[in-house]
Amino acid sequence: MESVLRQWRMEDKYALAALLNDRAVLDDLRDGIPFPYTVRDAEAFIAAMLAADREKTFAFAIVENDVVVGSIALYRGVNVHFRTAELGYYLGRAFWGRGYATRAVRQACSRVFADTDILRIYAEPFARNAASCRVLEKAGFQLEGTLRKNAVKNGEVLDMKLYALVREEDTHAL
Repeated sequence: MESVLRQWRMEDKYALAALLNDRAVLDDLRDGIPFPYTVRDAEAFIAAMLAADREKTFAFAIVENDVVVGSIALYRGVNVHFRTAELGYYLGRAFWGRGYATRAVRQACSRVFADTDILRIYAEPFARNAASCRVLEKAGFQLEGTLRKNAVKNGEVLDMKLYALVREEDTHAL
């Protein structure tokens, strides 16, 4: 399987800004991403990902022919959750339904399990986002439940689904 992940580069800022200037993409993401999304916003995000603690933040550009088509990141938990990581990802609308997200999720999770002591990776898509739920299922995640009335997005109270993938083999010494 061809890799669709690579480290972020500052020159990705133009493609990233273009991807996130789409309400359809932003409607399935958590709040906090500005709209319109400028090249300066993209620069700040890429700089933060490049400077992030590599033991706590695992961030990758999703690419096609080395051009950014999306983003994926896993963030290590804290306190008693220090061996879990939350997964988040998105693709530009032109790249939906083409298998990029499923491949990216599989590859990112494989890397994190291989290179760290993380035991559990979870994701919480909006329940209405059937495509994202399907990506997680195809990547081997198990649905653990529905988090009822768990978020407010664009003034609408939404359910979220809780999916998880756990390391089944060697759990690294506890």
